[in-house]
Amino acid sequence: MAEADLQPPHAPGATSTLHVISSMATRQLLSSLADAWSARTQHPVNLVSVGGVEAAQRVAAGEAFDLVVLADDALHRLAAQAAIDAHTLSPVVASGMAACVPAGAPRPAWRHGHDVREAVLATVAQGQAIGYSTGPSGGALLQLFERWGLMATLGPHLLQARPGVPVGSLVASGEAGLGFQQLSELIHEPGIALIGPLPDDIQVTTVFSAAVCAQAQQPDAAADFLRFLRSADAADTHRAHGMAPL
Repeated sequence: MAEADLQPPHAPGATSTLHVISSMATRQLLSSLADAWSARTQHPVNLVSVGGVEAAQRVAAGEAFDLVVLADDALHRLAAQAAIDAHTLSPVVASGMAACVPAGAPRPAWRHGHDVREAVLATVAQGQAIGYSTGPSGGALLQLFERWGLMATLGPHLLQARPGVPVGSLVASGEAGLGFQQLSELIHEPGIALIGPLPDDIQVTTVFSAAVCAQAQQPDAAADFLRFLRSADAADTHRAHGMAPL
């Protein structure tokens, strides 16, 4: 299965391939599950994983993808634009936020929201940046900092990863001393030490859903793959990638 879309969807000679687009948060998960589904069905899958905003724009623009996997609110916006088959819109996994530091760096205390606040302040006091994402988790993190009254202090030290760039890579390179993103995106990133999920009192959970696209060339196959994504057979893979099956 290819993870990069090097040709337009449904190019000549590739009509049997199922074309799936997703945000980066579910890239590793979908890659694993697509391989398993393809082995069962002998139906190849081409997975395109990009920033969530770009993925939604491409589906809304009518690119001929068969299935889209995005944050639930983004899919509901696409449903309102008739860019997906709203009857097929289904939740797949729930994903929580986590944090990381550079490999070899000491891990801060991490039991309560207060610990996270102290770790953030300690990081900027050392002149280091706080890395965060462009996705739903990034927006939720900024709202948390706003509630804590820290935006004036943190503003110059906040470093947003470019769309499609893992926050973990900013931490691994030394551009940020502390990074926040979906656990699924940090769990496989090299060069970092995973602190762990955010404490329960401040955890933010994002539901990722899937739907058959309005421009699907293979809606039946897309629906079958969607059923597999939500099946009990996929649950262990969800957990292995830091997500909870729904």
